[in-house]
Amino acid sequence: MDSEIAQKNWELENNIVTVDPTQDQIYYYDVDKNKEAVAQQPWKTNPNHYKHVKISAIALIKMVMHARSGGNIEVMGLMQGKVQGDTMIIMDVFGLPVEGTETRVNAQSEAYEYMVSYMEKAKEVGRLENAIGWYHSHPGYGCWLSGIDVNTQMLNQQYQEPWVAVVIDPNRTMSAGKVEIGAFRTYPKDYKAPDEGPSQYQTIPLNKIEDFGVHAKSYYSLEISHFKSTLDTQLLEVLWNKYWVNTLSQSPLLTNREYSMQQIADLTQKIEQTNDTMSTRMGGYYGDRKKNDESQLGKLTKDSCKITSEAMHGLLSQVLKDLIFNQTRSTPSS
Repeated sequence: MDSEIAQKNWELENNIVTVDPTQDQIYYYDVDKNKEAVAQQPWKTNPNHYKHVKISAIALIKMVMHARSGGNIEVMGLMQGKVQGDTMIIMDVFGLPVEGTETRVNAQSEAYEYMVSYMEKAKEVGRLENAIGWYHSHPGYGCWLSGIDVNTQMLNQQYQEPWVAVVIDPNRTMSAGKVEIGAFRTYPKDYKAPDEGPSQYQTIPLNKIEDFGVHAKSYYSLEISHFKSTLDTQLLEVLWNKYWVNTLSQSPLLTNREYSMQQIADLTQKIEQTNDTMSTRMGGYYGDRKKNDESQLGKLTKDSCKITSEAMHGLLSQVLKDLIFNQTRSTPSS
């Protein structure tokens, strides 16, 4: 029962919508229709053609489990799916045997061999969806594309369109309870990105800010939604039981201890840097300086609130586990 309630909470937290049984055609793969949609190459006339990504609950939980299994090491995998208008639909995913570090992940020849073999076997059992993108993890530093990620995605979009990049942060997912995920596509090299308003703020570590800022105009984000159907129930339950056991047996405060310490150290550096900037800045229009200072302080406030809320979430989960598993049950007197 507890597992069932936790699964429902996870689905609500990540806005997973159950597809009406009469609309289960989202799971049907029409080879000719998909070929026709790809042959039109709408991305050539409009680099922003694809605006939405739909991810099945099965694919989402597989990606989260794979990302969490890597710890502080980046992992990588491929996504299978199809396109429908301006939407990219991800039906399933599979991990790749790659060598990763804490800051990058690269596919070697073994991974490519595995990739080809997996896709062939999938078609043999009736899974006709083609590869539609790749996913990888950013442990502890948010969902965005680094310089290496941008180059990888550009190369794939050049030769394997349609193609999308998905990034998951397993550390922030574990701390916040909600899956930290982003989907991105890059612009062509000579394309000048439209000057859009400020995107939703996210905490970027100080040692990653430069890489984040340099390539921020090289790609755009796609809106993500999640879905499942009655057909997924049994498979999702099997996957959830494995995920649920890991969640119960781990404490975010202990498992993410190093990540939490890095967050606090990073916030300290940012505060010192902002303080030095505000103390030494001379000249310029006072109104502009004040506005910029308030902007920096606002970001620091958001970062500190985020660290606090994640710590409270970890403490609360520990209290709940203690109440569920360690409380003394009174036995009726004979």
